Order: sequence, then structure tokens, then C-alpha cells
Amino acid sequence: MLNRIRSLFAGDEGAEPGEDALQAAAAALMVEAARTDDTITQAERDRIMAAARRHFQLSEEEAQDLLSAAVFDTEDVSPYHRYVTVILERCPPGRRLWIVEMLWEVAYADGVLNDLEASLLRRIGGLLHVSDVERGEARKRVLERLGLPDDAGLPV
Repeated sequence: MLNRIRSLFAGDEGAEPGEDALQAAAAALMVEAARTDDTITQAERDRIMAAARRHFQLSEEEAQDLLSAAVFDTEDVSPYHRYVTVILERCPPGRRLWIVEMLWEVAYADGVLNDLEASLLRRIGGLLHVSDVERGEARKRVLERLGLPDDAGLPV
């Protein structure tokens, strides 16, 4: 699976578009959310893998491969626009909200939302055509799922 995912990140012509490309794009956006403070903590890695396993029905090994490929692909630049384009092409509007929820999970992996994470989520949500209201509702669902208070880590 790792070679197939790497080929999707690299844009190889032989790579099959579809669910794999959507998974690769979503994983890359989660890595970007985790990296907003210039580091990816173990809690953020665990949250990314848990979200990938849950949303894509992946095994532990497949989720690890997806995370590794996403970290490698996003290391030098911040190309999230490329991943947003894949999601816009492959994911109908009614299904894009789950990506925003995964990003909230990663942002709250350490229990704190910093200004850079909040800004990235606003930008990506807007690019995915997810309204502020929908993003707010997604955030509340994630806080409830993680057992965090409603005002957890709100930037001032």
C-alpha cells in the first residue's frame, strides 16, 4: 500500500485516482494541521492514525503507511491547495464535512487549539466550501467525542 500511496502523492501517471487519492489528500491535510506549530507530536500522530482507520477502514499498518507517506510528501512545502483540489474533485459537497472533523481532531490532539491551527482550519474549510456554521458544529462534535469542554483552547 505504501508504494501505491507514494505514487498518488508524487502524481505518477500510473496511479489510480479515486478513494486512495482522497485518503492521501485527507492525510496530507491532517499532517499540515498537526505541523502548524512546526512539529508533529505523538498525540497528533496517534489522532491522525485513529481518524484514518475509522474513516477509511484501514488496518494499523495501512494507517501507518498513509501517515508516513503524508509526512514525507508535505515535509518541504505547504501544498495543501493540491490536496484540497483532489478532495473537491473526488468528494461530493455533502461528504466534505468529515474531513473538517478529522482536522479538528488533529488540532485538538494536545487539548489546545492555537491560532495557527484555527487559521488553517478556517482556510481549508473555506476552500472545501464548508460554511462557518458547519465548521463550528463539526468542532463541537469533536470536542464532545474527545471529552473536552466547549471552550477548549479557543484562541483569544
